[in-house]
Amino acid sequence: MSAFMAEIIGTAILVLLGNGVIANVLLKQTKASTSGSWFLISTGWGFAVFVAVEVAAPYSGAHLNPAVSIALAVAHKFSWALVPKYILAQMIGAMIGAFLVWLEYRPHF
Repeated sequence: MSAFMAEIIGTAILVLLGNGVIANVLLKQTKASTSGSWFLISTGWGFAVFVAVEVAAPYSGAHLNPAVSIALAVAHKFSWALVPKYILAQMIGAMIGAFLVWLEYRPHF
C-alpha cells in the first residue's frame, strides 16, 4: 500500500470511529444516547487513534493530521516535498470518514 492510501484509510478510520462514538452518544434515539458519557467518548477516541495508527503506521508513519506532517517537516524529520501529498490524503480521508458517519447517523439528526 502506498503512503498516500495509508494516510487516506488511516484518517478515514480515525474520523469514522472517533466522530461515530460522539454521534452515538450525543444524537437522540441512538443506543448510547441515554447512557453515554465522557468516559465512553474518551475510550472511543482512544480506540479510534489506536486502530488508525495500527493500520497506517507501517506504510506512512501514521501522521493522520496535517499538524503532525508540518511539525515533522519543521523539525527536519520529514521532507517538505511530501507535506502537500500527505495533507491532501488526510483531507480526503477525513471527508470520507465524516461522510460515512453522516450516512450512518442521518436518521438521528
